[in-house]
Amino acid sequence: MTKYSPILKAEIVQKYLDGQSSVELSRHYNIPASQIRKWVQGFKLSGVSAFKPRRTKRSFTAEFKLAVIDYYHTHEMSMIEVAAKFGVNACQISTWRKTFGQEGLAGLQHRRQKMGAKSTKKQLRHLQDQSELERLREEVSQLKKENHDLKLERDVTKKSIALFGRLKPVKKRK
Repeated sequence: MTKYSPILKAEIVQKYLDGQSSVELSRHYNIPASQIRKWVQGFKLSGVSAFKPRRTKRSFTAEFKLAVIDYYHTHEMSMIEVAAKFGVNACQISTWRKTFGQEGLAGLQHRRQKMGAKSTKKQLRHLQDQSELERLREEVSQLKKENHDLKLERDVTKKSIALFGRLKPVKKRK
């Protein structure tokens, strides 16, 4: 059972879109304003289907988790926006990022996939090929993150120079 009915969510989102602030709606319905903003964001991305409760427990592949993490690192969107885009919770993305940072791609696999049964030679060869692919994906992901960080650092430096000017005048060579 969900805490809030889909009808109530739709009603609140409609009032928000009609111009009422999330703070006013929060006070009126006694619901956190952040929750109301999440519903609005979900509605904007998924429409009415964002309000429907899920009946089954979902499981995600390691590739999907890696794609979400990669998307978060390469696009200038908040974790909540990325979560709404992919239809997952922001806390899941945070957990996946932490696990990926500590254990790599192997940490993102389902527990059942990690444990596994006895492997045949064909499965072992496939795993070796996959481990090389994982290593390359991790390297690409790391390089993208580093590139993103450097771009942000460059942009911050440019903005600070534009706002505050250079600290020391640049001397021209003769």
